[in-house]
Amino acid sequence: MNRGPQSPEGWIRPEIRALSAYHVPDPGKLIKLDAMENPYRWPDTLVDEWLGTLRAVELNRYPDPAAGPLTAQLKRSMQVPEGMQVVLGNGSDELIQMLALAVAEKDRVVLSPDPTFVMYRMIAAFAGMQYRSVPLADDFSLDVDTTLAAIDRHRPAIVFLAYPNNPTGTLFSAEGVEAVIRAAPGLVVVDEAYAPFTDATFMSRLGEFPNLLVLRTVSKMGLAGLRLGLLAGPAAWLGEIDKVRLPYNINVLTQASALFALQHQATLDEQTGWIRRDRAQLFAALDDLAGVQPYPSEANFILFRTPAGRADAVFDALRVQGVLIKNLSPAGGRLQDCLRVTVGTPQENAAFLAALRHSLDSAAEPSFTAR
Repeated sequence: MNRGPQSPEGWIRPEIRALSAYHVPDPGKLIKLDAMENPYRWPDTLVDEWLGTLRAVELNRYPDPAAGPLTAQLKRSMQVPEGMQVVLGNGSDELIQMLALAVAEKDRVVLSPDPTFVMYRMIAAFAGMQYRSVPLADDFSLDVDTTLAAIDRHRPAIVFLAYPNNPTGTLFSAEGVEAVIRAAPGLVVVDEAYAPFTDATFMSRLGEFPNLLVLRTVSKMGLAGLRLGLLAGPAAWLGEIDKVRLPYNINVLTQASALFALQHQATLDEQTGWIRRDRAQLFAALDDLAGVQPYPSEANFILFRTPAGRADAVFDALRVQGVLIKNLSPAGGRLQDCLRVTVGTPQENAAFLAALRHSLDSAAEPSFTAR
């Protein structure tokens, strides 16, 4: 391999070369239950009306840099408190990156629980920051005392708390989150990507704490293809974070489509209501399966534990039967032996459960010993 002065090894930072790129598998013709997407399409009449709206979009012009009408609609739809500001991003991922860039210095720390959303760790590395994680309790709840001790030790510039948490579906106690906010010397970002599937939120408490910001996305409410996120909080913070936002980061088609969709939010809310209902039914069915331990979820997915040593085999057997979910077991730690399934349509959920029952049988090993 060329390691000369003009090679990547000579210029790409070691911490970047040590990373693996974020991998998204090609689902092919599989039933896709791996990415926490809303499985429902819009009614044809709504699609026709949306396409009519797009005919008026001027693709030859740059987007509104402030996304004014969309921003106003998002503040109403997300119930952003009066006096709080918002910054929009190309998905919540871009906003996480903007947050890190705005505070990045070599020895500064990003802190979050473990396991949690992988992009917190990756973006900390992108920004040249240190990343520290705090193990969750055995039931995937927030270990508040250990987290507070880590805050005192590392003095993080940002604490990210996914609320509910991904990939566990856990909703941390509001009292625990509040204790973290009060103890943190820097920002605490409560990431509410799965807000459509829970009644708990810190959005209404913006302004109560000077260091609290709330992150949202429209992806889980049925608009994943638009790549649109929102960061809300006090103007003093948002004004600084907005300085690292690239110009025209929200394209004209996303602005027009998201504005249209949010003006028809009743359709999206109806769909998320179906998902909440089906989540309860799917959890009950998983809970009835011998050898499977599902974890309570306030998101649109369910994490479940398989018998020890069988997660990979079960995952592969599901794929053979045409169902794609997420294999988290390779991450190790508390996720060892765990798989995660997105709540799909009733038909998709039934197909998954039938395939899972068969997979558990076919993946069984005569020498298996339960933990």
